[in-house]
Amino acid sequence: MAEQTKVTTLEKVVVRFSGDSGDGMQLTGTIFSNLSAILGNDISTFPDFPAEIRAPQGTLSGVSGFQVHLGSRKIYTPGDKADVLVAMNPAAFEG
Repeated sequence: MAEQTKVTTLEKVVVRFSGDSGDGMQLTGTIFSNLSAILGNDISTFPDFPAEIRAPQGTLSGVSGFQVHLGSRKIYTPGDKADVLVAMNPAAFEG
């Protein structure tokens, strides 16, 4: 028997991509943002670069992120907290 999936339509959502520096979070966030805008959503983005240039992999100081607030109505800020977190490792989940 097939499982039913519940679909919810939201006016706005904040998505945060998080991973080690060099994991491609900036590129992933940019592509996701561009596609969202092409599909007609309003967006506001916030790229989050680590303070350390070469922080050890898997550490909190090396976490890189990209947050995008998108919606079907006017969006003015990149959002206070993420509704969806896409974390590439445990440190990204904590950061």
